[in-house]
Amino acid sequence: MKARVTVTLKNGVLDPQGKAIEGALKSLGIDGVGSVRQGKVFDIEITAGDKAAAESALKDACEKLLANTVIENYRVEIGA
Repeated sequence: MKARVTVTLKNGVLDPQGKAIEGALKSLGIDGVGSVRQGKVFDIEITAGDKAAAESALKDACEKLLANTVIENYRVEIGA
């Protein structure tokens, strides 16, 4: 089955890369950009027995590797 893990910085954590992107968008003349926060997306194919097992395995992967849980949040979405 396919899954998507989205990792973003927690609110209140400074995001220098997001600020740089925001500045670049404004310098390119793209109007209406208030602020930018950047993150990471992982598309993962997992061969777990069921949806619950896949979600558990992916949460474990996030806690151990994919996300720095001190400063980042993560969201796991399981497809078919």
